[in-house]
Amino acid sequence: MKMSLRIGLDIGGSTTKIAGIEDGKIIYTSIVRSDDPVASSAGAVGKLIDSCGLSVTDIEHIYLTGVGSGFSDNPILGIKTTRVEEYEAIGRGGLFVSGKDHAVIVSMGTGTAILEARKEDGKIITRHLIGSGVGGGTLVGLCNSAIGISDPIVLADLADKGNAGAADLTIADITDVKIPGLPSDATASNFGKATDGLSREDVAAAVFNMVHQVIGCLAVVSARSCGVKDIVLTGQLTGFNWCRKTAVDFSSMYDVNFLIPENAVYSTALGAYEAGRTEDEA
Repeated sequence: MKMSLRIGLDIGGSTTKIAGIEDGKIIYTSIVRSDDPVASSAGAVGKLIDSCGLSVTDIEHIYLTGVGSGFSDNPILGIKTTRVEEYEAIGRGGLFVSGKDHAVIVSMGTGTAILEARKEDGKIITRHLIGSGVGGGTLVGLCNSAIGISDPIVLADLADKGNAGAADLTIADITDVKIPGLPSDATASNFGKATDGLSREDVAAAVFNMVHQVIGCLAVVSARSCGVKDIVLTGQLTGFNWCRKTAVDFSSMYDVNFLIPENAVYSTALGAYEAGRTEDEA
């Protein structure tokens, strides 16, 4: 029987995430790196076709979103293509991968977008809460400036081996008085005691710590403003150990529930598929 596949594409500033869905099941995911949205989107679809042993005619519909999705109104590889508004894709994708009905969705890309998403009367309502220029681009840029390394995989490995406390001022560093609700190793000032001679590992750890803590604080405040405890983390930063560490620490410290679901990296691509499919079937 002929395969009928639908594709969700999230075209970012430097990478494109792709998800292939057949009969509601995710059968393929991948990331393609490129600064050219036309090349990355066509390359991602071509890679899926080759990896799955398909032909162009096996793909029914492509739904694309992200900052690079406005590059063209033309179908990709001649396949029917529909653009989905990015916030809609972020919100729907977060609920889809987490299985939640109401949550704050944090999309961590080059920068960070935070939305509220909820199911209401059979519909999904999304609301942009706040955004921040602090994100993966910050992490890579600061590390590149400080230690001359820009590969995020290499940086993540260095950060895992480093000690953020070598650069960060903690509560224990400034007082021996217990502060209700805060552990003694909580950060009082990011890079507050940094000196010359820090190792590359410690610098990377401190940068990772700062970026994830800033995003975590914004997420907690956003969740409290919405009266929810579930915070769904999505985007490529979710693949880093430091993200998972911060999620655990902040969940305990602030009485919220940080979630990093399976396929969190591809959440927005899946949200584009969900939004487009729902519109098609309406």
